Amino acid sequence: MTARILVAEDDRGQAEVIRRYLAREGHRVAVVHDGRAAIESVRRHRPDLLVLDLVLPAVSGLEVCRVVRAEHDVAVVMLTARAGEDDLLLGFSLGADDYVTKPFSPPELLARVQAVLRRSARSTGHQPEQVRIGRLLIDAARHEVRVDGTAVATTPAEFALLSSLGAAPGRAFTRQMLLERTGRFDRSVTARAVDMHVMNLRRKIEPDPTRPRYLLTVTGVGYKLADPADEEAGGAP
Repeated sequence: MTARILVAEDDRGQAEVIRRYLAREGHRVAVVHDGRAAIESVRRHRPDLLVLDLVLPAVSGLEVCRVVRAEHDVAVVMLTARAGEDDLLLGFSLGADDYVTKPFSPPELLARVQAVLRRSARSTGHQPEQVRIGRLLIDAARHEVRVDGTAVATTPAEFALLSSLGAAPGRAFTRQMLLERTGRFDRSVTARAVDMHVMNLRRKIEPDPTRPRYLLTVTGVGYKLADPADEEAGGAP
């Protein structure tokens, strides 16, 4: 799978290493060295994926992520020397799809990029094209989520998680199962990453995120999407 990738990294030597490694795999790669240029390049060229350093001049990586994810359906892989949980969760809350801690090897970054690209691909093959539960519609063919007919913006990771649950409504999935189904294999962030994506999705699709009707917690297991039969029968949330 080849893609248009933008690398936003202020270390010019490291940016060139990343560019060459991604280009060697057939990707079309552009490079910028500050946050303002990253935002402008995303707006102008609409890349499929942004490799984004957290610490950038002019505009921080976190602010770049906030802006571009609000405007475009671009996947984001963050690079950072800070591996604290607060930074990790903040990155996910702003729409990052993965998080690579420096120092890293080029093969590791490539594996993460390829996993995110697979996760954000518009067709999934093994999933139903549409899943409808009450006011919620998950349309895999259109890569679209709607509530009451209104499109809801989701990150590639959020959509992958929701559509994986939608492939088997009523079935409980562990966090690890969801990580594997959505292509995420970073053992250091597993449970917290899924929990953050679920929290963000509930804000977007639930009438009351504190009392979810669709994306449900299964105590001691993980999560499930409400079964349409239960929804139609007025089953408990």
